[in-house]
Amino acid sequence: MYYPFVRGKQFELVMLREMAPRIAKWRFVPIIEPVKGNFSVLKKAIDKLVENECRFILIANPSVGELKEDSSSLWDEIFNGPIRGYKNYSAGLSLTADDSLETASAFFASHNVPVAVIHFGFSEGKGLAALIKEKRPNISEHVFVGPHSSMLYRKHFKDIRRVLVKDGFVSRNNREYPLSEPFSELYLIYSEDMGCDAFGDFLIVGSDYKDGGGPAYAIAIHLTYSDPDADNIIAIKHFVSDQVDTPKDPAGKFLEALTKLANDVQKTGSTIYKTTAVEEYLQLYRDQHFPGLGYVKKLSMQHHIELMAHLLNKEK
Repeated sequence: MYYPFVRGKQFELVMLREMAPRIAKWRFVPIIEPVKGNFSVLKKAIDKLVENECRFILIANPSVGELKEDSSSLWDEIFNGPIRGYKNYSAGLSLTADDSLETASAFFASHNVPVAVIHFGFSEGKGLAALIKEKRPNISEHVFVGPHSSMLYRKHFKDIRRVLVKDGFVSRNNREYPLSEPFSELYLIYSEDMGCDAFGDFLIVGSDYKDGGGPAYAIAIHLTYSDPDADNIIAIKHFVSDQVDTPKDPAGKFLEALTKLANDVQKTGSTIYKTTAVEEYLQLYRDQHFPGLGYVKKLSMQHHIELMAHLLNKEK
């Protein structure tokens, strides 16, 4: 079972909305951490997930973004709005290193909904396990976001589905990305070696949250693939523009990176799986069209989820 973890930025949510029918078919479980106080795009994504009866986790107390200090509007407009009465979701309780057992206790006392506990740096595992046993909240799963949660920590939570999420994306300045590098082997080892029931990742975005960015001196397109020369672990290729010294000409830089992608994908023996997202990249190449950086990131996220469906034999 695969749990893609996304932050609720515009193109992440657009990707979820567009892929909802396939996500439902593959029984993937998106974890969504809202980061914007304007919920219009989030509502559209959730409406489509609900329409397709997708299972998802919506984090109720975001640890980053505009809702970090006060998430009451999230309850008012989303939990008590579009998903009120929906049975196939869980409210995510994010527990970071800054939280205490009182955070969890207050949450359990206030909300009578299925809860997915997101262990995001929280250290009081033994105390939390005892609290859950005492309060008996409706826990649907425990989601451990590595490297914060060790195997010893995870042992406190044996009786409920355990999901291990690791960030395989190494964030750099675009000009500094190598041609290719390892991304994750988790899909091959999460059960037998890691003792978990499911796994997830942060796609090609990474777990570090940034609200916006500076000028793009270089443009990079990121595509994951299964590496047959490394026991089929997931690796990632970075197609970087030749221009890297000026913030000018983003369209030209994109086409430089896109040309490298097209050459790689179309060569004999390419290791890139030809997803519908890759086909759209190739159409952009044929049209010599730059759709904007957000759209480019959306396609790479879509490709990664399609690749996971292929590797997990979900496409049949």
